[in-house]
Amino acid sequence: MLFIVSLVVFGLLLMVPGDPVSVILGDQATPEQIRAARENLRLDDPVHLRYGRWLGDVLRGDLGTSIFNSYKVSNAITDRLPVTLSLVGVSLFLAIATGVPTGIIAGTRPGSLLDRFLTIGASVGVAMPNFWLGLVLVLVFALKLDWLPATGYVGITESFGGWMQHILLPALTLAASSSAELVRQTRAAIMEVMQQDYIRTARSKGLAEFRVVTGHALKNAMVPVVTVGGLAVSRCFALSIIVEQIFGMQGIGSLAVRAVFDRDIPMIQGVVLVATVVVLVTNLLVDLSYPLFNPQARGA
Repeated sequence: MLFIVSLVVFGLLLMVPGDPVSVILGDQATPEQIRAARENLRLDDPVHLRYGRWLGDVLRGDLGTSIFNSYKVSNAITDRLPVTLSLVGVSLFLAIATGVPTGIIAGTRPGSLLDRFLTIGASVGVAMPNFWLGLVLVLVFALKLDWLPATGYVGITESFGGWMQHILLPALTLAASSSAELVRQTRAAIMEVMQQDYIRTARSKGLAEFRVVTGHALKNAMVPVVTVGGLAVSRCFALSIIVEQIFGMQGIGSLAVRAVFDRDIPMIQGVVLVATVVVLVTNLLVDLSYPLFNPQARGA
């Protein structure tokens, strides 16, 4: 998969219609600038040699150099990555902390008024646009109530309190849809598991309902929930582009947007490659976690 991704990422430069240098630098570029850019990108070499050289540099941690400011792509991503990882990490924590317990409550009371209320709320959360929710949160909690800052970011090493204040609103914005999806998936999984024979056996032994749910049903219902949680990582990375723009956060998302507008191909390649690696590693960890919840997967 990583090999295929590397081919696609490298092909971004080849997919630019016409002369890539002219497209990147524009019509006003001087012959000296065009010549320097072609030498920098080594466009006169055969494609397979350029790919091999680029892949070798990537494996050594060199993702290239920005065409417009001569800044190392790896350095730019390293500077911005902590912001995005903080945003995605806190968002996933909030989504799991709210979505899974809510789904368990709804799944253990199917058809009740509480179940219907929570299901409707989850459906609204899935359908709600993140950018709209972010603007509403800024309007209410930043502009009206003045409880939290509307824009900006403070590193956790600089000030933990400042970091919490700046990360809360964007994390809530990003977590809403993932939390709602976890509610729906957890509810469905719990409802299915609660109908199994071993649950009736546990109840017949006189175990308390809380023990039945937490000790028997929950673990067996976690496989699809963990899968949805893994998919939420890629969703959060994708939606972080919008959230970072709303809250003025200088993360990977804003870096990618700027690179697209500048047609900075090496920067786009680096951002896409790093984001893809993070998502693939997350999916691998999700696959490796399945035997913890389903012993039958250990022999598969």
